[in-house]
Amino acid sequence: MSRNLKVRDLTLRDGQQSLFATRMNQENIDKLLPLYKDAGFYAMEVWGGAVPDSVMRYLGEDPWVRLKTISDAMGGVSKLTALSRGRNLFGYVPYPTSVLEGFYKEAIKNGLNIMRIFDALNDLDNVKESIKLINDMGGIADGAVCYTVDPKEEPVAAPKQGFFAKLFGKKAEVAAPEKIFTDEYFIEKAKGMEAYGAKIITLKDMAGLVNPSRAASLISKMKAALKVPVDFHTHCTPGYGLASVVMAMISGVDIIDTNIWYFGGGSAAPAIELVYLFARRLDINVEVNMEAVGKIRRQLKEVRKSLADFDLHKGNFPIDFDPLADKLPADVDAQFDRAVAAAKAGDEDTLLDACHAIEKYFNFPKPNLLVKEAEVPGGMYSNMVAQLKALNAEDVLDEAMHLIPKVRRDAGLVPLVTPTSQIVGSQAVSLAIDRKKGNPDYTTKSNQFIALIKGEYGKTPVAIDPAFREKITGSPVERPYDVASYKAPENPVLKELGGCKLAENEQEYLLLQLLPSVANGFLKKRREAEHKAAAPEVKEEAKAKVEEAPITGPVERAPMGGKVIEVKVKAGDKVKKGDLLLVYEAMKMENELTAERDCVVKRVFVAVDDVVGTDAPLIEFEE
Repeated sequence: MSRNLKVRDLTLRDGQQSLFATRMNQENIDKLLPLYKDAGFYAMEVWGGAVPDSVMRYLGEDPWVRLKTISDAMGGVSKLTALSRGRNLFGYVPYPTSVLEGFYKEAIKNGLNIMRIFDALNDLDNVKESIKLINDMGGIADGAVCYTVDPKEEPVAAPKQGFFAKLFGKKAEVAAPEKIFTDEYFIEKAKGMEAYGAKIITLKDMAGLVNPSRAASLISKMKAALKVPVDFHTHCTPGYGLASVVMAMISGVDIIDTNIWYFGGGSAAPAIELVYLFARRLDINVEVNMEAVGKIRRQLKEVRKSLADFDLHKGNFPIDFDPLADKLPADVDAQFDRAVAAAKAGDEDTLLDACHAIEKYFNFPKPNLLVKEAEVPGGMYSNMVAQLKALNAEDVLDEAMHLIPKVRRDAGLVPLVTPTSQIVGSQAVSLAIDRKKGNPDYTTKSNQFIALIKGEYGKTPVAIDPAFREKITGSPVERPYDVASYKAPENPVLKELGGCKLAENEQEYLLLQLLPSVANGFLKKRREAEHKAAAPEVKEEAKAKVEEAPITGPVERAPMGGKVIEVKVKAGDKVKKGDLLLVYEAMKMENELTAERDCVVKRVFVAVDDVVGTDAPLIEFEE
């Protein structure tokens, strides 16, 4: 007797984030929505993750308009789902309950049905309030347990020995650290979320590190321990994704997260077309209209062409294929049967070999061994590539990737998912740049990395070394974030634009609260456009260009390219060592520049919203 399998489509959110740095605009999404309505997915992930930030930052679009437009077009056919980082929402700091409540209320009003709630540290204290609020407001709380792995074993340096001890003594041994991320660890987190009221539990494998045998073990144990449906979310980046999904299906998973063909594989989740072919062999009914999926697939091919500048796998499209009409070559068809037989027998090596052969035939990307070794999510990798390209610093990518495990260890073995993936990834880039310049490690550190080490994001899976905490924060003492200290952002009156406020409604002010830096620029441009449209055109007199005098004094330069978000000094100011000079944003992280000695400011070369390159002069001091 066949059983049913629900599908959550990730194409419009996680798919494009993992492969195209979240650059799909509203115009392309609008073309797809009538087709999606016919497809009838159980759920469509359309919001959260990098969407609110990226659509404002790179596309100049309103995240609330995106959600409402999709909701209106779908008419309730599929549940709309988004991500929430628990206490952090879409931002990078913890928020008080009043902000959580206002945000969730507005999201549900604009059509959101399911909120997938996770915490980057798997600290359940950070998700319980969000689960309660979503349920109370009529939404569906989906509790996501973030999967991660224990650190790799490392050689232990042998103590100094005499001649005979060296001759007859033991060789250097390999350290066997305590196993933290056991099956029991994840099951307890899942049960805790269910106890708080989660209506779905997701095993969120953002880096694609769940291998097939672990998928079988964890999904089976979750099904036995939980009363609510179990969802499996993974990525294909290191080469496990498709095989692990097959194993999860055999193990009784209720919901699978997939993308549609041209947005699947590689750093993204597996393609639904391949899942469908496996489901037929497993006597599982995929609850999706595959004919409508075919129409979306054809449209997505053109969309992907339009995203060529951001495509991680340029020129490497999967071959055209329709699972309803096209016949597989006999040898490829045999690989599907081989994979199913291996999965049922628990033969992981054969299962992986067969799935890799299938993906090779269809021209999906090969496993990314660099990402596998560094143990990072696909979206994190694609964003690092895009951001380093913007900074003209692509030469440090390999070094930064190799440094990620070190930074993660130093930070308490945090799972790598937003915001910790961005915090750790950015810090690894800073470390790589520091080393390239010959500076000590952690010379450059973001405010968010400091807050993570301080304890403001919650309890890390492994305690942070107090000596390291003191090195980064100035104190060895853990200091949790006090939500009572939260200060709501200002909503200034823009006198130069006719006296309007920067944020003119609740939705806009929520953007300021959640993403203050990017929302400030986005809303300012919106108000300027409105003012220009309402006012008669005024021709400005040309101003003579004044050449800057040559720099003769000591200069503070940008350690990394970024955007200036605060300037704390002006010409003539006397500053002391340690005083804050300015704050700039690089790779979505805030960084503070402080005075290295007592001095007098001679000139400030930048203003708020200026974008500067690495080593650009920022401030000149008197000699």
